[in-house]
Order: sequence, then structure tokens, then C-alpha cells
Amino acid sequence: MTIARPKPVVTIERLSHSYGGVEGGPPILDNVALTVNEGEVVGLLGRSGSGKSTLLRSIAGLVSPTEGELTFVPDDAGNPRSVAMVFQSFALMPWLTVQQNVELGLEAQRVPADERRRRALAAIDLIGLDGFENAFPKELSGGMRQRVGLARALVVEPSLLLMDEPFSALDVLTAETLRTDLLDLWDEDKLGISSILIVTHNIEEAVLMCDRILVLSSNPGRIAAEFRVDLPQPRDRLDPTFRELVEQIYARMTQRPAPSPASASPTMEHGIDRPLPDVSVNTLAGLIEEVEGAPFLGRAPLSTLADTLQLEIDDLFPIVESLQLLQFIDVVDGDAVLTKRGHAFAQEDVDQRKANFRRTLETHVRLARHIRTVLDERPTHQAPARRFRDELEDHMSPDFADVTLKAVTEWGRYAELFAYDDDEDRFSLDDPA
Repeated sequence: MTIARPKPVVTIERLSHSYGGVEGGPPILDNVALTVNEGEVVGLLGRSGSGKSTLLRSIAGLVSPTEGELTFVPDDAGNPRSVAMVFQSFALMPWLTVQQNVELGLEAQRVPADERRRRALAAIDLIGLDGFENAFPKELSGGMRQRVGLARALVVEPSLLLMDEPFSALDVLTAETLRTDLLDLWDEDKLGISSILIVTHNIEEAVLMCDRILVLSSNPGRIAAEFRVDLPQPRDRLDPTFRELVEQIYARMTQRPAPSPASASPTMEHGIDRPLPDVSVNTLAGLIEEVEGAPFLGRAPLSTLADTLQLEIDDLFPIVESLQLLQFIDVVDGDAVLTKRGHAFAQEDVDQRKANFRRTLETHVRLARHIRTVLDERPTHQAPARRFRDELEDHMSPDFADVTLKAVTEWGRYAELFAYDDDEDRFSLDDPA
């Protein structure tokens, strides 16, 4: 018996993209390869900086990759494939009515007015906004606006529907309703599309919606793992198999790459060529205290922490990564586990915490140590922040450089490793311990 192979809609090979679209610039995506087949919902899951939205925009033709090939495979009848996109921010024209917003894509395709109206009204009815055809976006709730964005994408009858974090701007209940309605329409084959490719930062959302989940690593973005979701729809978040898959994805996304033999050492440190997340000391201390206290008592599953603290992975993972870097926690099989240093920090007074933080900052964050060394060596014990920002921009984009310097500045000031004058944008040893 011959098993039919899935028919590809789009194939991507060796796709890379650099910051600013300039070859040789800081990489956003590196050597990405993937295929989206007919009849499947594929999720792109990754932390901030993984390039998942850049990848989606490359497929949509909104940005041009620096390298690689992106091929749309004609259907069995030889017809070319098409794409449409649903954006996170709704992207509606406020001066147009619901019907006029939905007709925009058809108007760009020079579809006759009568045909535009017929197709737009059918799409509006399909996504549950019948009766709001003449309403303006300001009259609609967030969920209703996103339904307009969905109708505008569907009305052009795309082969592939691209969705860029389409539910992240909505409240929890509205997002759940829209997610369920979309899946119902997909399962009933009412959307008129071949495939869906969705970018999300919500692991449970990916497991709820997708047949296949691709996990992207960060800085630069690469396909790090693939998970198949062999669960029937509708899916139950409390199903043990569902929970197990969520835990597996958390574990994979927090897994650190094994160091090469040449770089392995008992003391791992953060080099100045890697961005730092913008996480405040208060936030770091808060998570340490949460894991230390009941019911976790030093070990907390990341998925449970996310639910307890109502944090998405783009909020939780930077905190966890910072605490890993500073050696306050380890991540073991998807659990945050306090280290000896972390337990001590949770129980220390303010001055002891500062001393603890300073020791780990000097040991594990090279940029902090570098700033302090420069200040020590200069007769004035001062240095403009621009000097360090320029160094960082040799290795990363200006935006990442700004965030990195902001993070190390707050950490260093808390630890009394150096002082910083915001008006002068200058580091000094005016107030060191």
C-alpha cells in the first residue's frame, strides 16, 4: 500500500536574514528550513529575538531575506498559491467601515464592486460580525476588530493564512472565544484555505491549535526542535497528554546548548557579544521568592509558574534566563530549581542581597566587570555610556545594545558596582561601595 505524501504549500531552504537586510549585519534568522503542507496548522514558537515574526513576514513577501530560497508549490490543478496575513495590532483603517476594511484586499486586486460586496458580506457573516457591516473600528471591541482582520484576510481566498500573534492583544476570555471559533471553522472546512502558519509566544495556545510546532532558538533564530501534536480536536488543557507535551516544550525551550570542549569551564559567564534581557532586580527577586516559598519550596515547574504569575513565555523566559545567568536558579527538565546561592538570596537582608548580587555579577557578567575595569583604570573614574554602547553594536543591533546596556546599568547600580548619571549618560565610581 502506497501512503500519499503530504502536498507542500510552501518550502523554505537555507533562509537567513540580517538586521537591516544587509549581508554581514547582525543575524536575525540563520539557515532556516521548513515546509508547510496542505491541511495542517503549523505553529512557530520562540522567545523574543528568535525572528519568528521576521520569518512570517518573509513568507508574506513583506521583507526580503538576505539569503535562501522560498518556494510556493502550485496545487494539483497547477494554480499558484497565495497568502494573506492577520496582524497582532488589527491594522484596520479607522476611517473605513467594517465592510470597507474587508474589501480592501479585493479592491487592490481590482475585483468589481458587486463581487467585492458579495464576498465581503459572506466573510463578515462567516466570522460572526453580521450586523456590523457599517460600523467603524472605534465602535468595536478588540475581539471584534480582530475578527474584521480575519475576514479581510479570508476574503481574498488565500492558500496559506499567516497569523502573527493574532490573540496576544486580546483579553484571556476574548482570545479563547476567537481561538475556538477559528478552530471550529477550520475543522468544518469553512475557511477555504489550505494551511495556517501561526506565530505565537504562548505554549498552551500552540498545543491547542497546531498539528505541528516548530521551536526557534534565539539570536539568531534557527529551527531548534519540532513537536507533532497527535491529539484530537477539541483539545482539553487538563488532559495529562496535553500537559506532558506542554512540559516537554517548556523543557526544550529552556534547554541550554552544551558548551564546546574548548569553551567549557567550571564558571560560565555572559560575554559582551550576547544581549541581556531587560529585567529589573525587583522582578528577579520576586521570582526567587516565589520559587522559595510554598507550595514550590525551591522547585517550580515553569508551566505552573507561568499560570500562577499569569506570564507569557516572552515575560517569563527573560526572567528565568537572567536568574540562570546569575546562578540563582538552574532549569532541570522544565523546572526552575533554586541553587544554593538562590536559597541564600531569598533569606538574606537588603545589604546581604546586594553583596551576593555583586559577587555573581562580577563573576558571571563580563560586561559589568568590563565597565568596572574601565572605570578603575581611568584617572577620572568616569566613562561615557556611548563607549560601551558602541562596543555592543559591533555584535548586535542598536536596539539590543540599548536593552543590554540598560539591564547591566540597573544591575550594576543595585550591586553598587558603579554609578550612572542619566542626564550625562555617563558611568562613574562616584557612589560605589
